[in-house]
Amino acid sequence: MRGAEQPKKADSVIILKSRREIELMRAAGQVVAEAHQLIELMIEPGVTTRVLDTAVEQLFDRRNATGLFKGVPGKVPFPAVTCISPNEQIVHGIPGERKLADGDIVSVDTGCRLNGWCGDAAWTYAVGDVDPLKQSLMSVGRNTLEVAIREIAHCELWSEVAALMEETVRNAKFSVVEDFVGHGIGQEMHEDPQVPNYVSSQVRRNDFRLEPGLVLAVEPMVNAGTKKTQLLADHWTVATADGQPSVHFEHTIAFTSDGVSVLTEGVGCAGAS
Repeated sequence: MRGAEQPKKADSVIILKSRREIELMRAAGQVVAEAHQLIELMIEPGVTTRVLDTAVEQLFDRRNATGLFKGVPGKVPFPAVTCISPNEQIVHGIPGERKLADGDIVSVDTGCRLNGWCGDAAWTYAVGDVDPLKQSLMSVGRNTLEVAIREIAHCELWSEVAALMEETVRNAKFSVVEDFVGHGIGQEMHEDPQVPNYVSSQVRRNDFRLEPGLVLAVEPMVNAGTKKTQLLADHWTVATADGQPSVHFEHTIAFTSDGVSVLTEGVGCAGAS
């Protein structure tokens, strides 16, 4: 799930994690990675989004993990352990009886708490054969996340990383979603700081320093058309305002004195382990 609709004020409190705490978060992150590997193997034309959500919930139960999304308060509590958002849906899609079709792309976001610590990751998957626009959009979304992972160790401030992410998207003639941002993560799913994927005067005012012990859920959302969004009638699903497709990629990332470590490594790599 997204961190917030606007970056927080500069008086936010960032909780740095010890090496021991980061390893506990890695354990939670690996359950999230396992959930994504399961989803990737199950995705095919005709499968319903509810079936995918049920499989993840059962996996969390087997691993003695608690899903982070189910019951999140809103106008109505979020009813599932995953957000599943096909095509023009950006985030917070509610699983149901919709059947995925050949040519769809589908963004899956999920997280869990294990032994008191959280992991969170999202990925966009192809259903069968997708058109060149969707292929390009997925490639740019993955590349944008990879830029962040690579550059954190070379930058002093988050805004420097965000500028490189935004440049990657704009060079491809796509748009960065600005209504939703990433977030710090630890014993709670949403902690300070807010982690935008773009740069503005407000982002620069609320910037933060990159230092060992920082753990972030970095999650660029990239639209093929306009960056503008719309909230659907279910009170949760957010879609592109122009109906063009969108992608969402997220990892939980720790920055230590040894460099950057991806705690949800394995997402998007079904069958690789």
